[in-house]
Amino acid sequence: MARLPRFILPGYPQHVIQRGHTRQQILFEEEDYWFIWDKLSVAAEKFQCDIHAYVLMPNHFHLLLTPYQENGIGKLMQYVGRYYVQYFNSRHERHGTLWEGRYRATLVDPNAAFLLQVAHYIESNPVRASLVTLPSEYGWSSYGSNAEGIEDRLLTPHREYARLGRSAKARREYYAAQAMRPLDEGWIKRIRDATNKAWVLGNPEFCQEIESLLNRRALPRPRGGDRRSQAYRRGVGVVS
Repeated sequence: MARLPRFILPGYPQHVIQRGHTRQQILFEEEDYWFIWDKLSVAAEKFQCDIHAYVLMPNHFHLLLTPYQENGIGKLMQYVGRYYVQYFNSRHERHGTLWEGRYRATLVDPNAAFLLQVAHYIESNPVRASLVTLPSEYGWSSYGSNAEGIEDRLLTPHREYARLGRSAKARREYYAAQAMRPLDEGWIKRIRDATNKAWVLGNPEFCQEIESLLNRRALPRPRGGDRRSQAYRRGVGVVS
């Protein structure tokens, strides 16, 4: 089945994933990680995108970012993808496709309840992949900056992050405490489904807002059931 068109709305955060073709490894050496990190930094500034969280994994990468141009994310991903393929093929003496295809993305409710869950989902990826025991042990993610204050020029804090505490220390401590709580399977499935299927990730009111702005459905239709029932109405975001 063809993928749904992406939700494009400047000023709203999105969760983006790009994987290697057939999930093949795309990052091998430290120089590979530094190269793609640098290109992401250049592209974020060039195409007016604020990156709030990220992780670079051996065979894919995640971004939580807010674009301020309608085509900002697309241009960023194209820029990074093109330059990295050229670098990678030359350095590793290979040819052919590197990426699995177009990147996957979901529009994210900017409410802290959703935004922080996506950030924690991204930064805990190495833990779920059994590469490390704690997010703090993995060097190629935004956790070090968001939770420990390590300088990372790739990042621009979202306004919701600024509301986590009155001081930088308080914000980091709050963020780290929340990150120590493992995401439950319900949140993990919800984030994955929304991203892989191009649906909006947010509360019912936010989804209704997006439907009104873009004149398209933000959530899949529930299968079966009484269309007049409270459960059905809740499923499509008519009631909270």
